[in-house]
Amino acid sequence: MNYTLNQLQIFLKIVQTNSVTKAAEELHLTQPAVSIQLKNFQDQFDIPLTEVISRKIYITDFGREIAKAAENIINQVNAINYKTLAHKGQLNGKLKISVVSTGKYVLPFFLTDFMKQHSGIELLMDVTNKQKVIESLENNEVDFALVSILPSKLKIEKLDLLQNVLFLVGNSNSQYNKGLKPKEIFKNSPLIFREKGSGTRQTMEQFIERNGLSDFKKIELTSNEAVKQALLADLGFSIMPLIGIKSELEHHELQIIPTKGLPIKTTWSLIWLKGKKHSPVSLSFLTHLRKEKSQIVQNKFAWYEKY
Repeated sequence: MNYTLNQLQIFLKIVQTNSVTKAAEELHLTQPAVSIQLKNFQDQFDIPLTEVISRKIYITDFGREIAKAAENIINQVNAINYKTLAHKGQLNGKLKISVVSTGKYVLPFFLTDFMKQHSGIELLMDVTNKQKVIESLENNEVDFALVSILPSKLKIEKLDLLQNVLFLVGNSNSQYNKGLKPKEIFKNSPLIFREKGSGTRQTMEQFIERNGLSDFKKIELTSNEAVKQALLADLGFSIMPLIGIKSELEHHELQIIPTKGLPIKTTWSLIWLKGKKHSPVSLSFLTHLRKEKSQIVQNKFAWYEKY
């Protein structure tokens, strides 16, 4: 047999995603390139690794055994690389963080200097909705999670990073009087929601309940960017975190609508399971944040004060 490390990595990714197309996307390769490597890898075995039924790929039992072996080999190769860096006195290993979707506007600023100081660290950052973030933390699949609403059913520890402020936002074409009641605003245009499982959605629903709102039009979209584009197109209004609309506010494409009961304030917090045994990498990152977070907030988020 003469399979390569690249073939092992590609096959493992296909098994993990159950899809050649998704594997290609995650590996930043073309689908034909992944298909060719899968065929070359399969040709080295007399027993099928996969089978295709109705254009869907399935992994055979033998294929799953090979995938486990491939994962062990890849882990050993990574261990060799990390040990080489450690021998040179460099911090090395993986830093795994799950981030709620709007958190992508926050966490990179807290990571930049740390990653530049430690070139041997591999960052794995998954950006998804709150429900999946909490699941990955609960399953101990990540070192940390970034959330703006703390989970109620998990025992966690946390480090607060930045205030999260949510306003009612709309297209800049219209004028509004200060202190308008939500009922007056929503009677003509829809309120645009994030999908279920989103932290922003949860915050919006709490606001609606507090204000006794029930009779209004509603649109549901599945990402912060989709909501933003809908606002730019003047489809309606939404309650959005300030952190995600800096550019649109500065260019007067969107506006904050003064509304009774708003803004809503929460906190962006880095959380981890209580009692978790941190790796040298994750422990070093925590130390870095505790030392530098105030300076990072001052340097990168001073624009918050305008609003």
